[in-house]
Amino acid sequence: MSGGLQTNRGHLARDEDQNSLIGLVLIAAASDIRGMSLPPPDQMPLAKPKITPEERRRRTADRLIMIRLKMAIGRELDQRGITRPTDIGAALGMPVAEATKLLTRHQWREGDVTLLEAAAARLGVEVPESASNGWPGR
Repeated sequence: MSGGLQTNRGHLARDEDQNSLIGLVLIAAASDIRGMSLPPPDQMPLAKPKITPEERRRRTADRLIMIRLKMAIGRELDQRGITRPTDIGAALGMPVAEATKLLTRHQWREGDVTLLEAAAARLGVEVPESASNGWPGR
C-alpha cells in the first residue's frame, strides 16, 4: 500500500512542479505586459483621415477612366504583337517595372490617369470620349 501512496505522491509532486512552472511563466509574461507602456501622445500614429465625398467621386471617375484606358492600350499592344514586358515598357516609354505596375495595378493612385493618357497618346490610341477631360469629376 505504501508503494501506491508513493507513486501517487510522486505523480502529484510532478503535477505540482508542472503547475508551478506554468505559473511562473504566466507571472513573468504578465509582468512584462504590465511593464510595457504606450508611446507619448506626440508619437502616436495619427488616425487615417477620411476622404470627402467629392474626392471619392473623383477617384471613382478616375478608376473608370483608368479601366477604359488600360483596355484600349492593351488592345493596341495586342494588335501590334507587343507582349513581352520589355517591349511594353519600350512602347510606353517608361521602365519595364513601372509600365507593368501601371497596367496591372488595381488600386487607385494619384497621377495614374495622366500616365495612362500619355501612354495612350504615345501609342496613338484614340481615347474613348467618356475618358476625356469632359467627364464629371475630372
